[in-house]
Amino acid sequence: MTTRISELLAAAAERTVPVVQGIDDKQLGNPTPCTEYQVRDLLNHLFQGVVNFQALAAKQPVDWAATPDFLDGDWRSRFAEETGKMVEAWSDPAAIEGDNPAMGMPQELVANLALVDLTVHGWDLSEGTGRPYTPSPEVVAAIGPFTEQMAPMGREMGAFAEMTDFPPDADDFVRLLAHTGRKAA
Repeated sequence: MTTRISELLAAAAERTVPVVQGIDDKQLGNPTPCTEYQVRDLLNHLFQGVVNFQALAAKQPVDWAATPDFLDGDWRSRFAEETGKMVEAWSDPAAIEGDNPAMGMPQELVANLALVDLTVHGWDLSEGTGRPYTPSPEVVAAIGPFTEQMAPMGREMGAFAEMTDFPPDADDFVRLLAHTGRKAA
């Protein structure tokens, strides 16, 4: 069984997982567009998000304050496995129903946060490592308006930096990145 959000998460994962799997250990200290995160930090942040969004799909509590280090052993394969588990968790129609008690918002919003996280951080990691990344146009179309609407709250919560400028003819992904405080080259 699938849901629209699980299909979009699968499409985003198809673009982000190869970026993660191609990161060389020598690149873990590289800077990323998330100025507070080097590649290692951002990988751990994204990995934690993937694991936490699995639990959130089941409306279970999560600990965002914890800072586990996921980068041991075969972490690249584990990231792919955990991302697959996240997609699977959101494929249950019950996952998108109602409100999330841990986040205090509708499940549909939580699911979109997972999608934004996987997509934007995939781009961040590609920028920090020189890996190619092209987001799914279908995903960008789905999360662009959501990100624009949620950006002010994201900035208040410290999840997004101040919005950056973009040219009038910018594509939808460049606009999405601008709303999260990133500037595409």
